Amino acid sequence: MVRKFGLAAAVAAIAFGAISQLSAAEKKYGPGVSDTEIKLGQTVPYSGPASAFSSYGRVMTGYFKMINEAGGINGRKINLISLDNAFSPPKAIEQTRKLVEDDGVLADVGTVGTTPNVAIQKYLNGAKVPHIFVSAGGRRFADPQNFPWTVPMYPGFEMEGKTFGQYILKHKPSAKIGVLYQNDDYGKDFLVGLKAALGDKTKIVAEVAYEITEPTIDSQIVRLKDSGADTLLYFSTPKFTAQGLRKVKETGWTPLQFLASPTNSVKTVLEPAGFDNAQGIITTQFTKQAGDPAWASDAEVTEYVEFMKKWVPNDNPGDFVALSGYVNVQGIVQAIKQCGDDLTRENLLKQATSMKGARFKMMLPGIQLNTTPNDYAPYESLRMAKFEGSSWKLIDEAGTSASAK
Repeated sequence: MVRKFGLAAAVAAIAFGAISQLSAAEKKYGPGVSDTEIKLGQTVPYSGPASAFSSYGRVMTGYFKMINEAGGINGRKINLISLDNAFSPPKAIEQTRKLVEDDGVLADVGTVGTTPNVAIQKYLNGAKVPHIFVSAGGRRFADPQNFPWTVPMYPGFEMEGKTFGQYILKHKPSAKIGVLYQNDDYGKDFLVGLKAALGDKTKIVAEVAYEITEPTIDSQIVRLKDSGADTLLYFSTPKFTAQGLRKVKETGWTPLQFLASPTNSVKTVLEPAGFDNAQGIITTQFTKQAGDPAWASDAEVTEYVEFMKKWVPNDNPGDFVALSGYVNVQGIVQAIKQCGDDLTRENLLKQATSMKGARFKMMLPGIQLNTTPNDYAPYESLRMAKFEGSSWKLIDEAGTSASAK
């Protein structure tokens, strides 16, 4: 009997061990992951010259708090560590190293802005840390050959520049174009796309750059006016776009004006610039707009506004930067859900580069996201809109806007 009991116990122990090993094998965890938590990191300009982007980080933080209150993702709570990069390359690198080497995050998700993302891209790719759902549209962020660990979640700036160029060719082919652009990858990518669309059909009479450290762009606007341009494109960040709109009005200049999508926020750009100074300006869009009468009874807009009131009460739902963060964080959540229990850096990257026809709440009709391991650019089209009164009005039909790729 003792022998039989001992044999049975041994068999049971072996069986239990095999089951435990099988269960453990089903779960694969990278840094920052446990049965109860997923640790993610990002840096946001909560201070500095691009602090208008700060609502982006607060929205993502609020969204994950909402997700955690509901039980997390696949039973795990999200610990998002969101640090200030002050829109400074040295600060961005310092904070990102802290996230990876001290905090041990699984991935850098949703870091906002071209300047900080350029600064951290080589480091994260060298360390093979997912640098994903990047809120910047530079060409270098959709380059799987050179930066396989970086995946964007924003329309390509070069593509957006092409969209503006195609619109001008169709509606104002004799335009004399002036361009204000930030003297870095952000502004230059927009300009490359614009030139590619225009070719030799329409003339750019002036290209004027500014540095993000400059206090104002008044002198640049004067130079653009003196060029004889009758069409003005802003490839700038929010602070300088607002300055430009005011200066154009002050000088009595009346060009047709175009704003790059990162600066079309009603709250952080157009309201400070003055609505009277913004009438008739044109932009590209990929989201619905809270506060726009066209979407007053839309269920997604209602849900978004309620989310903002509860989870991000000090930020305005009409701020496009906040809305961009809301769309982006839904993509992060979907990718993590799709990872299941294989929460490794490699699998998270795989999910981020496998979107097929994805659509998230608050995206405009006709807009969807697609990524593949060979093509990281998520957006395939944008819509055109004009500012009238105190809100944007779509001026094209779904599916008729320029191709992104």
